[in-house]
Amino acid sequence: MKHLFLIGFMGAGKTSVSQALGKALGWKVVEMDQHISAQEGMSVSDIFAQKGEPYFRACETALLESFAQSEPCVVSCGGGVPMREENVAAMKRSGTVVLLTARPEVILERVKDDHSRPLLEGHKDIPYITSLMEQRRPKYEAAADLVVDTSDISVEEVCQEILRQTQE
Repeated sequence: MKHLFLIGFMGAGKTSVSQALGKALGWKVVEMDQHISAQEGMSVSDIFAQKGEPYFRACETALLESFAQSEPCVVSCGGGVPMREENVAAMKRSGTVVLLTARPEVILERVKDDHSRPLLEGHKDIPYITSLMEQRRPKYEAAADLVVDTSDISVEEVCQEILRQTQE
């Protein structure tokens, strides 16, 4: 099996599911935003502020390209990763792209107390989340090899479903 790339909207479960999948498979887990922060020595917000979004997006693409030469791992992708064609192409070349989805109400419940999501600060409401999700949905769905709705199932059940679908 090649890498597993988890994509999806904020709060869909990418971090929790990637940790659980990593344990289940005995694979390394890479949280892209954390990896880039560590590499750059500053937070994602600071990278955006000091070096600009295009610089950050280039870091994401370079990191995705680097997986082609590494041992299989579970990669939790930042929400914007599938918005760039070259990122989708890099993921498809070296693994399976798993889209995690959840209903807007579920997303809101999961992120309402989290202040580390600049796109949602000041907009923690269903209409805004729905609109942002709809903007991204076509790219997310086009990138995905498989889709799992995390709204009503546990992290363990999400992992079982991903493993079942990737071993078919």
